[in-house]
Amino acid sequence: MILSTVLFGRNYQFKSINEVMAKANEEKSGDVMAGIAAESAEERVAAKVVLANLTLEDLRNNPAIPYEQDEVTRIIQDGLNKKIYDSIKRWTVQELREKLLDYNTSGNDIRRISRGLTSEMVAAVTKLMSNLDLITAGNKITVTAHCNTTIGLEGTLSARLQPNHPSDNEDGIVASILEGLSYGSGDAVIGLNPVDDTLESVKRMFHRLEEVKNKYAIPTQNSVLAHVTTQMQAIREGAPADLIFQSIAGSEKGNTAFGISGELIAEARELALREGTAAGPNVMYFETGQGAELSSNAHHGVDQLTLEARCYGFGKTYEPFLVNTVVGFIGPEYLYDSKQVIRAGLEDHFMGKLSGLPMGVDVCYTNHMKADQDDMEILSTLLAQAGVNFLITAPHGDDVMLNYQSLGYHEIQTLRELLRLKPIKEFEEWLQKMNVIDLSGRLTAQAGDASLFLV
Repeated sequence: MILSTVLFGRNYQFKSINEVMAKANEEKSGDVMAGIAAESAEERVAAKVVLANLTLEDLRNNPAIPYEQDEVTRIIQDGLNKKIYDSIKRWTVQELREKLLDYNTSGNDIRRISRGLTSEMVAAVTKLMSNLDLITAGNKITVTAHCNTTIGLEGTLSARLQPNHPSDNEDGIVASILEGLSYGSGDAVIGLNPVDDTLESVKRMFHRLEEVKNKYAIPTQNSVLAHVTTQMQAIREGAPADLIFQSIAGSEKGNTAFGISGELIAEARELALREGTAAGPNVMYFETGQGAELSSNAHHGVDQLTLEARCYGFGKTYEPFLVNTVVGFIGPEYLYDSKQVIRAGLEDHFMGKLSGLPMGVDVCYTNHMKADQDDMEILSTLLAQAGVNFLITAPHGDDVMLNYQSLGYHEIQTLRELLRLKPIKEFEEWLQKMNVIDLSGRLTAQAGDASLFLV
């Protein structure tokens, strides 16, 4: 295993694979803040050269956090398909990249290869890819999942309808839901972030979302994004939950900061399958985002892209229906500007898909970040071309409860019409029945008027 190279007459020597991985990463303000980023463009290139020539076996034998110290590492390593891994372990990272991008490599080929990859391998190949590479390879991979409906089929683009309200006012939430539906949003999930995370409030929100879904016979899924333990208790007390949600991290220490463990997530999934309201079998919803581990001092000196890949390695064990990165939510301390957010969004989507997940993105930014809505429209268009399973939408792209900017309800249908994509089939038929879209898939004159549901 060679951890050095000569570039432009200068010798670059790296101390560990973790150092190579960190310095091969595209520039991220979080890595700079952690003191692990490349100090120059030349050092970044040198690290990429070294990384390109490492083998997949090198990466498996040197996980980002030692097996004995970290539950996430153990889950990733123990879940590896050894037969497939043995057939590819002598490939270099650059050979893996070439294989993924080869015209003759199909999506099914990639899905098979992915079962022999650890998260560190997924992260490593991502660091060698350009933005166009990430779009091209991501577009090859189809990942579907079924809750009440099936997400991820080719030719579809789905949306989470996010009707958050600053005081959990039920009438306000319902009005926001109806507005989103009137633009064609909501086929992935109607997912509410509650202000009040108490048990009684969460139960009430579950019942109200289910009431709306049943009243209008909407073919979709509902979720209340409280802490997993609160959702579990609500379900035990009769709350109608299609999905159980939880934010997850790429290290055991990060998951501990979230108040979770692998055992708890497995228990939640078992409860949702036994007492939840969805058809299943995919009943979990996970959220991630580059920088989460650093923000809780749970990064172990590992770069944020590699930790993000490890989130996906952890999450896939529980066969989720939805996973999304909230790509610009944490702030400029971790992703400084629109260039870094766009890069991270493409990275996260590709890594999630390569890990075998039904991957979505919250294309978003905070108001103190050097980014704006035009940047988010660029990223959402690129992701739709890359085959993203779903995007998150909020009223006018402004989440007044979480105080950040996302995509608007109207933008999901604009992307569908622009790129000739459709919602999930049952939801599309329902939209046509409600006169939101016509038979050609375009919005009707009545679309955008939530009062159409009050007739």
